[in-house]
Amino acid sequence: MKKYLITGGAGFIGSNFVKYVLKKEDVSVINLDKLEYAGNLENLKEVETFANYKFIRGDVCDEGLVTKIFSEEDIDYVVHFAAMTHVDRSIEDAKIFVKTNVEGTLNLLNCAKKAWEIQDGYKQGKKFLYVSTDEVYGDLEDGEFFTEETPVAPRNPYAASKAGAEMLVQAYRETHRMPINITRCSNNYGPNQFPEKLIPLLINNCLHHRKLPIYGTGLNVRDWLFVEDHCIAIDAVINQGISGEIYNIGGHNEKTALDIAKIVVKYIHDNYDKSVTEDLIEFVADRKGHDKRYAIDPTKTNEQLNWRPATKFEDGIVYTIQWYLDNQEWLEHVVSGEYANYYLSRYGK
Repeated sequence: MKKYLITGGAGFIGSNFVKYVLKKEDVSVINLDKLEYAGNLENLKEVETFANYKFIRGDVCDEGLVTKIFSEEDIDYVVHFAAMTHVDRSIEDAKIFVKTNVEGTLNLLNCAKKAWEIQDGYKQGKKFLYVSTDEVYGDLEDGEFFTEETPVAPRNPYAASKAGAEMLVQAYRETHRMPINITRCSNNYGPNQFPEKLIPLLINNCLHHRKLPIYGTGLNVRDWLFVEDHCIAIDAVINQGISGEIYNIGGHNEKTALDIAKIVVKYIHDNYDKSVTEDLIEFVADRKGHDKRYAIDPTKTNEQLNWRPATKFEDGIVYTIQWYLDNQEWLEHVVSGEYANYYLSRYGK
């Protein structure tokens, strides 16, 4: 049985990955999450009673706790999602991003190295996977694509903190020969995403007939990938990826923020509430250092791991919008902060 230590497993991508992995046979999962503002155990109700799943509330920066986990559990794979991820928050206060994203990664690397290292290398079958982002590459001109060889050039504090953590992971590979992989993915969308992110924010505002704030002209381009496709790719990297390699994960689904807003409005107008129209779209002052375009070339991942997105954007976005319409109680809990009380009701103090 393979044992996964998944950090940040109560967040959006992390919780989807936990549920995906637990569908497999002969695996067990330890989910380490601090339950900051975006960590929500309601995302994991369907698996919380599984015998092969354990939740631990804690900080990846806590050396004593992480050491204890590695000493008590024979961890095979570390899948490191835990991070502060919101660019706007990083512009306001970068310090916590460096603390969590860089120092937390260093602590995990040190603890894994100590647990796995043997005289002539590392125990068989171990791997440390760092889940990064295409934002580490910085801005991109039209017609170009990020490859794994594109220089890292982050342009906001969040992206810089992720790039810094990447450098540590790569350094541990070169210095200590540690078995690692890094994945860099494009924008994810799907169920359970915290509503500070674009798609659930737009949906929630439509439901309350609030303005839909779009930065600048709304023409900044992102490559969109359905979250379960990302989960499948991550697990492929863990099980099939060449140790030490970086893998880009993207869907060739480039959309502007304005495109996304119009798609959300049209679906809700046509299927739920005729009073929701494009008049709700409101252009606001652009974000500082706002990158114009991200677009990933996933050829290496396609060819080495035989991975391709299974979900067409046209299908995935409909599924996603409908999921939020069908789960408005979940959305209200998150927006109101009530979701934080679920931990107390399930686990006590």
